[in-house]
Amino acid sequence: MATSEPAHVASLDTTHLVGLRDRAILAILVYTSSRAGAVAKLRCGDFYNAGQQWMLHFNENGGKSREIPVRADLQELVIAYIDAAGLRDAPKDTSLFQSALKRQRRLSGKRIHENDICRMMKRRLKDIGLPLLYSPHSSRVTTITDLLEQDVPLEDVQRVAGHAGPRTTGIYDRRKRKITRNILERISV
Repeated sequence: MATSEPAHVASLDTTHLVGLRDRAILAILVYTSSRAGAVAKLRCGDFYNAGQQWMLHFNENGGKSREIPVRADLQELVIAYIDAAGLRDAPKDTSLFQSALKRQRRLSGKRIHENDICRMMKRRLKDIGLPLLYSPHSSRVTTITDLLEQDVPLEDVQRVAGHAGPRTTGIYDRRKRKITRNILERISV
C-alpha cells in the first residue's frame, strides 16, 4: 500500500488552517472515491476509530450510507486538520469540514457546501498549475479506473464507489477510452 500523498495534494500550501482543510478534503476525494456532497456532509463523529483502524462514515445520495476504512496517510492528514481546527473534542454532530471566512484563513463554523468544494478544487488546481477541467467527480473517475487497472475485482471497486450495481461502476472505467498511437498507426488509408 502506498503511503504518500498524490502530487497535487502534497503541493498545497498547508501553513494555515484552510490549506490543511483543503488537503484533507482533496485526499478524501481521491482515497475514498467519494462524492463532493458526501464529503461536505461529514460530521466529526463520521471520522472515528473502530478499534484497529480509522473509518469514515459517508451519507450518500438517496439516504444510503457506507463505511470506508481510512488508509494510514489519509488518517494523518485528517487528524492534522482536526487538531489545527480544534475539532478533536467537538460534539459528534459538528460539521467536520467548514466553510472559510473570506480571505481570513479561518473557519466559519458552518458546514461547507459541495459547491464550495468544487470551487476550492478549481482554485487549488490553478494554484498548482493543473488544468481547470478537473473536478471532484474527476477524482472519483480516476480512483475507480486506477483500482480497475490494478486488477481489483469489479465487485470490490463497486463497493468502494458505493454503486448499486457493477454496470454503474463500469461507466466510470476509462481504461477502454484511451486512444493510443499504436491504434492510429493501424490506419491503412
